[in-house]
Amino acid sequence: MRILVVEDEHKIARALKKALEQESYAVDLAYDGDEGHAMATTEPYDLVIIDRMLPGAYDGVAIVKAMRANKIHSPVLLLTALGSTQNKTEGLDSGADDYLVKPFALEELLARVRALLRRPAKTESTVLSAADLTLDTVTYEVRRAGKLIQLTSKEFALLEYLLRNQDRPIPKEVIISHVWDYDADILPNTVEVYIRYLRAKIDQPFPKSLIKTVRGFGYKLQAE
Repeated sequence: MRILVVEDEHKIARALKKALEQESYAVDLAYDGDEGHAMATTEPYDLVIIDRMLPGAYDGVAIVKAMRANKIHSPVLLLTALGSTQNKTEGLDSGADDYLVKPFALEELLARVRALLRRPAKTESTVLSAADLTLDTVTYEVRRAGKLIQLTSKEFALLEYLLRNQDRPIPKEVIISHVWDYDADILPNTVEVYIRYLRAKIDQPFPKSLIKTVRGFGYKLQAE
């Protein structure tokens, strides 16, 4: 899952990036409102975390309004030192999905992120599944036919994205944009390499393959 953090305090931004990456998210950073607006309205993100007060032409509320005006419905978590009811109401009315007042505990922010990422799903279960494959987004356990499978953080992120979009062919470029950071040095065959890693762990030891190649297009995870 790919997350954008728009925060002008560099120390806080880097701490958020580190904490989110430890949870297997791909994270991009923007340090002012103008950069944040450009990235939030042109790049595909599964979630956006925005500081309400930002330098530049766009503050946090303006960025959220611009996203919604452009039909971008990614969940938004607003961060702010302004904790009055009026400020919270203004933020939520602009189109934000949640509001967190500074200072906050990283554990609470991560819990809010998980909750927001679950919202679009038809079920609030933390377990994603296909056939006899399961992935727990909270415990990070991956099992097939009951057998525990050890994955790296990037393998886990790739498998989670495939599971969240199962039965849908996904182009390599889309996979890269959701699983890797904007600044990551991605080679043309990076997706193929990680798909091969995944297949070696969740397909080859079992009688039925779940990861399918859609020739000339990309990949999909399909249970049948």
